[in-house]
Amino acid sequence: MENKPEETNNEAANTPSQAPADDVNALESTTDALAESDAEKKAKEAGGKKKKSGNIFQRIISHLNIYVLLFILILVLAGGFVLIGMQKNKKAAKETTVNTQSLSADELKKLSESEQKIGDPKSVLSIESNAIFSGKVLVRDSLDVAGTIKVGGALSLPGISVSGASTFDQITANNLSITGNTTIQGQLNIQKGITSSGGASFGGPISAPAITTGSLQLTGALEIVNHLDGGGGTPNITGGAGLSGSDVAGKINNVGGTGCNVKVTFAKRYNSTPYVVISPANAEAATSNYYVSQESPTGFSVCLAGGGGSGLNFSYMVIE
Repeated sequence: MENKPEETNNEAANTPSQAPADDVNALESTTDALAESDAEKKAKEAGGKKKKSGNIFQRIISHLNIYVLLFILILVLAGGFVLIGMQKNKKAAKETTVNTQSLSADELKKLSESEQKIGDPKSVLSIESNAIFSGKVLVRDSLDVAGTIKVGGALSLPGISVSGASTFDQITANNLSITGNTTIQGQLNIQKGITSSGGASFGGPISAPAITTGSLQLTGALEIVNHLDGGGGTPNITGGAGLSGSDVAGKINNVGGTGCNVKVTFAKRYNSTPYVVISPANAEAATSNYYVSQESPTGFSVCLAGGGGSGLNFSYMVIE
């Protein structure tokens, strides 16, 4: 019983010495565990970053829509077409250069000798000074004139086409055909006859030595400032009388007897029955009983009533 306190004291003395050793071991194991967990965490983070960087394009493609891809394709094609058009416009806008060629004294001398060829069709002959050609000038291709053309002599052209306004002092044409309207501001002189297949309208008076027309229609008054000449052929007369004049007007001489013995036949038939007016032309005819009968488009008759007489003269006028 006396030994128990010593044992108890020995155990108490031994216990503090063992506790620090166990604490050190536990601390070392905890430190190793923490270090291991930090290393694993860093390794996982590094692996995650690599995984994210490796799949970024796959994630972008997965988020794209098919319509977005089509829109991008259309934009690319449109840009290509625009570039092609711009290149073509640049090529078309380039000005063509024409090579010019100057003539030396020897080359000019060759022109006065025989036929010589100078230059080529692609080059341009530029003459700065005035040029005089004593002989003929032949242009095998078209002729372009930037300035005016003055012709001192006759001008012979197989065909001429003028698109703009032109001024001519005098034109002589064997056959002139005008398909459009024509305005003549000055006087028109026609040496020979004029033929019109259509109508004609004149705003002023018409002056002509003679006008021949098949039919004349007047919508206004007829004013005659000179004599009215009834021309034409002389009608035929029967019954022993004589006639002078035309179908329009004339004189009948030596009418006698009784009845409608004098028959006048027109030289040209009227379209319809005309109006015939007769008047006595001497004293004997003035005292007689006369009248007109049998009017028709071909003629008329002069009649006497109540004994008539002889040597009677009458004047007549016919109007249709």
